[in-house]
Amino acid sequence: MKEYFEDAVVGRRREVGHHTVNEEEIVRFAREFDPQPFHVDAAAAAQSFYGGVIASGWHTCALAMRALVDGFLADAAALGSPGVDEIRWRHPVRPGDTLTFYNTVLEVRPSASKADRGIVIGETEALNQNGDVVMTMRGMTMMRRRPA
Repeated sequence: MKEYFEDAVVGRRREVGHHTVNEEEIVRFAREFDPQPFHVDAAAAAQSFYGGVIASGWHTCALAMRALVDGFLADAAALGSPGVDEIRWRHPVRPGDTLTFYNTVLEVRPSASKADRGIVIGETEALNQNGDVVMTMRGMTMMRRRPA
């Protein structure tokens, strides 16, 4: 069943997916997009503030986006996003961490200029296997209104 703007309920929190991160994917992503030593070099990472290799925050965001698509957006009347207002990386993501992604609806408002859609503001959280919130991301999704 396709989800429309009218189905968004403030306060609804849902699990949208999970992913176990390994060192190979952390390094592969970081080499291409964020080649800082604590992401790509085990020896340098061991000497860093983090004490070992950690995932790029952008990698965590990409994993969250994939979970959002697979667990919600692919079966929704989504029209894309006008943007993300806030991203916070609260704890390092390490090889072997299993991340679970949740999305909570924070605000719902009809479009002021287009009657066929509305904006849903939500927060996506990534928690590791210990329940630590490792990332939060607050953003907007444009959604179609239910056809008459």
